[in-house]
Amino acid sequence: MREIFRKRILFIIILLGLWEATALTGIFPRMMFPTLGSIWQAFINGIFGGELIDNTGFSLYLIITGLVISVVLTVILSTLAILFRTVDDFINTAVAVMDPLPGIALLPLAILWFGTGQKAIIFIIVHSTLWPMILNTVTGFKTVPPIYKEVGENIGLQGPRLVLGIMVPAAFPYLLTGVKIGWSRAWRALIAAEMVFGTAGVSGGLGWYIYQQRYLMDISGVFAALVAIVIIGILVEDLLFGYIEKKTVKQWGMTM
Repeated sequence: MREIFRKRILFIIILLGLWEATALTGIFPRMMFPTLGSIWQAFINGIFGGELIDNTGFSLYLIITGLVISVVLTVILSTLAILFRTVDDFINTAVAVMDPLPGIALLPLAILWFGTGQKAIIFIIVHSTLWPMILNTVTGFKTVPPIYKEVGENIGLQGPRLVLGIMVPAAFPYLLTGVKIGWSRAWRALIAAEMVFGTAGVSGGLGWYIYQQRYLMDISGVFAALVAIVIIGILVEDLLFGYIEKKTVKQWGMTM
């Protein structure tokens, strides 16, 4: 983990160095390539001004809400799929049809059904995250060795108790990978939806913040919002997912 962290830091340093060198050469207009100093200043102003923090909190609320809904639906549908062949066939078809559809493509329907508010964005997030999570979970369940199921049945576990007591721990690497994919997809869907809603005058969220800064021609502010997203992504990946992986997958001697 430390080696990965060091490589990641080295990559970021090299990337920032190349960016600053490009900005200082003046090859491109400063508006296209603002210096790191101006981006940092915009980031600090957004933090202490409260606007960047408020919009980040709003976006995180929507993402967490959407992910929680997706996780609950994933557990229910995956459990039914592993218990009933008909449900499994139905879910496989649904995943094949729905997973390739970009969340933003369903935005007109979301607006029609839920309006230009939080519910529409949460709907887009759930659509973007649910299918890869179900696919990973069901695949993980199907890779569990039959002997595990037999042991569970021998100690009296049946149905949902067998799934939660035996299948979920055995397939946990797949489940965790599904949540990771869902987390990244949720951000893509969120930012796109918030930017579209920003054109309609709906405020709130980092996507809206990016749209506003672009509208005001404050490109440093745009990159400040992107920096906030990157920081959140690194913290969640290393601290949250990394900790969960360390305490479960690695401690149990499993692989991902």
